[in-house]
Amino acid sequence: MPFASLGLSPALVAAAGALGFRSPTPVQAEAIPAILRGTDLVAQAQTGSGKTAAFALPLLQQLQGTQPSRRPRALVLAPTRELAAQVGEVLQGLARHLPHAPRVAVVFGGVSINPQMMALRGGADVVVATPGRLLDLVEHNALSLSSVGLLVLDEADRLLDLGFAEELQRVLALLPGKRQNLLFSATFPPGVEQLAQGLLHEPVRVQVAESAANTPDITQRAIQVDAARRTQLLRHLVQEQQWSRVLVFVATQYAAEHVAEKLYKAGIYASPFHGGLSQGARKQVLQEFKDERWQVVVTTDLAARGIDIAQLPAVVNYDLPRSAVDHVHRIGRTGRAGESGVAISFITPEAEAHFRLIEKRQHQAVPREQIPGFEPTQSPPGTPAPGTGGIKGKRPSKKDKLRAAAAAQQPPSS
Repeated sequence: MPFASLGLSPALVAAAGALGFRSPTPVQAEAIPAILRGTDLVAQAQTGSGKTAAFALPLLQQLQGTQPSRRPRALVLAPTRELAAQVGEVLQGLARHLPHAPRVAVVFGGVSINPQMMALRGGADVVVATPGRLLDLVEHNALSLSSVGLLVLDEADRLLDLGFAEELQRVLALLPGKRQNLLFSATFPPGVEQLAQGLLHEPVRVQVAESAANTPDITQRAIQVDAARRTQLLRHLVQEQQWSRVLVFVATQYAAEHVAEKLYKAGIYASPFHGGLSQGARKQVLQEFKDERWQVVVTTDLAARGIDIAQLPAVVNYDLPRSAVDHVHRIGRTGRAGESGVAISFITPEAEAHFRLIEKRQHQAVPREQIPGFEPTQSPPGTPAPGTGGIKGKRPSKKDKLRAAAAAQQPPSS
């Protein structure tokens, strides 16, 4: 099915081709015609399925043939700076190939607000923003949302995390009541479903189920190892597998710095990437990683969403994610755009139970492996050491102890 069959203009079809979009993905094939009809839409599709182009193409078509405006007519909200920048790049890349290119502004926190205020003086047709910086710009009278006719919530589940929910409600209160609403997300926890019900009017629902045709080609591996030997194992795998690049997920900013430093000292070009870095540093690390100047980037969950790194061969969970949803987003950084990839999780004895829960939630069992020379020597918590018993029925249970205590308090029978 070509893009032209979805109702897009010849100029946008050509723009899509110039950016490498050859044929629509399933979510694009279903979402684009519905958006062009002007209906509200809620779309769920796995990471790497082409959700950005699914709303970017019809959004730009709706702006074609209209006069430029100082006030934005379309607003895209994203939860992170990196995702906002990436969405902005797609919109700007498509717009460059149009005869009357809409003006696209990308605004986010972590950098000075003054250049963004200056850039908005000339107006913008589309604004891509994180909620906090958008509210800052409105409060500085640098931006008005009174003309927004199309709202896109990208990665809606993250927009409800942490402090985003309150900011999101404040943004919604500033928008016109009559508008088209599009909600995109890879996962739909209860909070997102409630948001959709309150925000959308008779929406078209697009849910692209995973199938052999659209499931990312990701091989999962689970390697058992003691916590203290994970960095050595990581170094061994990087050298043995000869990955050109690998994204390593850890739990904290400190761990990102620490693991990256250990690898670098071992002769592996590794860099940390986390929210504690300045926006300029984060942008530089990502670009250098895409350019293959870094072999390893050690990151927090900051890079689990909205980061599109072409042909990334491997992802490693040095620390397991907090939830199965985060696991899906992490491993989805590889195996994108038809490429294959591998996702490796380090399973320490302490993390075994948690990984079993992740397996249960994703309806998949991953065989455990042990790498020679890195076999775990510790036992999972609660596992009795050899020779200490622990066989069910050989020791009194808690109930047995309570019964014994109650019996001891009873007066002896005469």
